[in-house]
Amino acid sequence: MGAILLFVMGQFALFTYLRPFLEQVTGVGVSRLSALLLVNGVASLVGTLLTAHAIRASLSVTLVAVPLVMAGLALALALFGASTWAVAGLLALWGLIGTGGPVVWGTWLARTLPEDAEAGGGLQVAVIRLAITLGATVGGLVFDAAGPVADVTGSAAILALGSVVAFVSARALPPA
Repeated sequence: MGAILLFVMGQFALFTYLRPFLEQVTGVGVSRLSALLLVNGVASLVGTLLTAHAIRASLSVTLVAVPLVMAGLALALALFGASTWAVAGLLALWGLIGTGGPVVWGTWLARTLPEDAEAGGGLQVAVIRLAITLGATVGGLVFDAAGPVADVTGSAAILALGSVVAFVSARALPPA
C-alpha cells in the first residue's frame, strides 16, 4: 500500500499543477494546452489497453518500471519543458505509462490477497484517495514555494521512491 500511495501521490503532485506548468514553462495558450491534454488522454486509453501485455510478461517488473519510468518522464519534463514538441511527446508517454498503474496494482492485489481481494480493494481505494490529497497538497506547497519546475522535480522524487517500495513489494509476490 505504501508503493501505491507514493505512485499516486507522485502522479498527482505533477498532474494537478500541469496546466500552470504548461502555461508558465512551456508557454502554451488555451488551444495548445487543450491539444496537449488530448494527446495525454488518447495515450492513456492506449496505455490501458497495452498494460495487460506488460503484466503478462512480468507483473513484478511492471510494478517497479511504471513509477520509475514516470519519474524519468517527470525529470525530462523539468529539463525540456520549454519545448512544446518535447512536452507533447513526454505527455503522450506519461499517459501511455501512467494509466496502467491502477491496473497493475489491482492485479498485484488480486494475486497477493486472492481470498481477501474485497477487503484489500477497499483499503486500496482509501490509500488512493489519501494519495491524491497528499499529492495535490505537497505539489501545491512545492509549486507555491519554488515554482512549476520544482514541483515536477519533486514529483519525480516521489515516483522514484515509489519504485523502490514497489521493488520490495514485488519481491513478496506469490508465483503467477
